[in-house]
Amino acid sequence: MISHRLASRRTLLGAGLSGVAALAIRPASGQSAGHEEMCHAAIPGEVRPLPGAPRKVTIAWNENSVCVAAVPVAKEKGFFAQHNLDVDYVNFGGSTDQLLEAISTGKADAAPGMALRWLKPLQQGFDVKLVAGLHAGCLYLSVPADSAIRQLTDLKGKTIGVPDIGGPERNFFSIRLKEAGLDPESDVSWRAFPTDLLPLALQRGDIQALSNSDPVNWLQKRQFSLRDIDTNMTGKWAHTTCCVIGVRGSLVRNEPDVARAITRAILDAGAWLACNPVEAGQIFHAYSPKASADDLGAMIRAQGHHHQTLTGSFRDEIATYAEALKNVGIFRPSFDTARYASRVTQDLFV
Repeated sequence: MISHRLASRRTLLGAGLSGVAALAIRPASGQSAGHEEMCHAAIPGEVRPLPGAPRKVTIAWNENSVCVAAVPVAKEKGFFAQHNLDVDYVNFGGSTDQLLEAISTGKADAAPGMALRWLKPLQQGFDVKLVAGLHAGCLYLSVPADSAIRQLTDLKGKTIGVPDIGGPERNFFSIRLKEAGLDPESDVSWRAFPTDLLPLALQRGDIQALSNSDPVNWLQKRQFSLRDIDTNMTGKWAHTTCCVIGVRGSLVRNEPDVARAITRAILDAGAWLACNPVEAGQIFHAYSPKASADDLGAMIRAQGHHHQTLTGSFRDEIATYAEALKNVGIFRPSFDTARYASRVTQDLFV
């Protein structure tokens, strides 16, 4: 197994946070492939592998999403093996309801996913617990480079294209439009297109802005000369969880040590890739051959992998998202967001 030299420690992101609270990686610059530096993840303390034979677990993930590159990195760099986990992957590209059902029923033990994709479906009562924030921002809102649209308020009366009408892109930028003083339902229109057709819809004038995800977003911006007018990597959202780790509820209840091992391995991998984006890009290239390893490394470097959260800090972030979704009509006005956040999250490291 490859050994890792511990390097930079995390710093607290807020006064009064302690132990396993929100922690940030200090990114390393100018690192080359093969560099064996590791940043601490959000969980302090010694790694103690599970006893006995390697524990078989199944992780569901979308191998088209570079923002969850921590999943293949965790296997490639030995983080799962450190915990005596024998991991199988399931590439899952179906609906969020199908994914949560797969975790609930034991077809998978855990999965990473976007908070803004999961929070509304989780209201249905799936037996899935959100246990950690894996990283912050990875969403973009883009327009043609020569567009007169310079900021969110310029989108009034315009149409925004997204890959999924109920997806995280629409949810997040509805929140941002509301923050900018626009009504995301009446002041703009939304249209869904297949990912590959979004820039073509932009060229035809069917939409005036689009939101997509990496690596497709990165490549389309280059090919079609697009520029970003907003992202979730600025302001308070740059320090708010974007992707979360969800674990099967029965695993949390019956085998909490296994749930902790899975969570820590993925968080450790996420911390490592934040400090080693070049090598992480090389690892992920097998899943995204259309993008170069260098481009994938640049995407990882640009995303919010400096931010991970657990316990109370994580629960507060989920409540923040739920409150924001309530403000844009995704949850009903009387929805108790603090109670909801307590119900769908689980503290594994207290």
